[in-house]
Amino acid sequence: MADTQSIHSQNTGLLEPMRSEDDFDLKVVGRIPDALAGAYYRNGPNPQFDPQGPSFPFLADGMIHAFFLEPNKDGGRARYRNRWVRTPKWHAENRAGRLLFNGFGTPDPSAANVNPSTVNIHIVYHAGKLMGLGEHSEPFEIDPRDLERGAFMSTGGKRTAHPKIDPETGEMVWFDYFAGPERFSNLIDYGVTDKSGNVTRRDRFAAPYGAIMHDFMVTRNYVMFPVSPLAGDLARARKGLPPVAWEPTKGAFVGVMKRDADVDSIRWFEIEPKFFLHTMNAWEDGEKVHCEVTEFPSPPEVFPNADGSPSRSTEARLARWTIDLAGETNGAKREQIDDLNSEMPRVDERFAGLPYRHGWYFADIDSKYPMMHDAIAHFDFKTGKRAVRMFDSGDAAGEPVFVQRSASAPEGDGYIISVVYRAATNTSELLILNAQDIAGEPAAVLKMPRRVPGCAHGSFVAA
Repeated sequence: MADTQSIHSQNTGLLEPMRSEDDFDLKVVGRIPDALAGAYYRNGPNPQFDPQGPSFPFLADGMIHAFFLEPNKDGGRARYRNRWVRTPKWHAENRAGRLLFNGFGTPDPSAANVNPSTVNIHIVYHAGKLMGLGEHSEPFEIDPRDLERGAFMSTGGKRTAHPKIDPETGEMVWFDYFAGPERFSNLIDYGVTDKSGNVTRRDRFAAPYGAIMHDFMVTRNYVMFPVSPLAGDLARARKGLPPVAWEPTKGAFVGVMKRDADVDSIRWFEIEPKFFLHTMNAWEDGEKVHCEVTEFPSPPEVFPNADGSPSRSTEARLARWTIDLAGETNGAKREQIDDLNSEMPRVDERFAGLPYRHGWYFADIDSKYPMMHDAIAHFDFKTGKRAVRMFDSGDAAGEPVFVQRSASAPEGDGYIISVVYRAATNTSELLILNAQDIAGEPAAVLKMPRRVPGCAHGSFVAA
């Protein structure tokens, strides 16, 4: 049995970069459900070359991991393929055979005119295109079969990695923070792409201050922009202090706007300063808007305090923000929903932006290793009950992605797919669970001969 302490050290195990591009079949235990005819894509940072000195993981090259699933009466077939996202940065470094961009520093002179954007956080399918997404770049269209052919799309400017697709209109709603020419600006771009792939709106507005805004919220009629005090400050950086740091004295705000209104109509609501990372869902109840999110008391240790002192490691909790649009005050109410250390929340996307009942996320219950989540949880908002599937010590669950049993199936009737790391063998499995019985017998387990390195987000695309 592998030593789990060494498995999870800095350069081994789940977090070790994968330096090969492979194609192989997977062993299927059980039966791949008919609903999963298609492909499951995952994206995450995976450096082509080792960074020199301190490095922030999400500056690394992106790598796509694809699981092609073919159900049949004999249990089904599954094939795996992984490829780096072939951005201009990746091509330049691949030709040079070495690192040309290192962290936030000045690039090698030979790469002065190369687009430095990486595509390493998410991958989504919209308007007939498979798009890799990074934190600050235009979408990168990827060939859904070979994963190699691809290029940045021309959509009028950068955007972030967490768009929302409206299940009723087919629109993709998106945003970008630190917009404009000035680094760490307080400007935010807001945009809409229609169901055919045409950009129909792009507007710019000012937030209370410039801050990292990884995700946002969209309902049937409203869009919400959360500004939490992980703030960027160019003047501070010029003094040799952290360019991005935790500053809770700045306060925290949620900007609310009707989706069909002008950006000058945004109303800012104050909320208790927490570090916001991901949204599970948001929905309307009359004049109230509710947002279920994962939030931390402060950001992870990689982000310091404004004076340069290290921030402390914290745990995330699922919480609800309630904004009363008819209220007399500009304050938002927050309440904790669950007590697990949780992240990467997902829902049945047919209910995105709408009232809903079911949500899933991975959780850290008994893990001895930071950021290694050893469980997947299902939360039923109607009953308030939670179900949990635990994994062995040292194992790590990936983001749980829901796939409906059929287009007409009730909410939550379907499957959860998750790439799970097995520490004892230093391998991974694609686990297919019944969504409302996640602790029960899996529908199928797809076994790999090696591991999939830690990823960020993914999507299932029907055949």
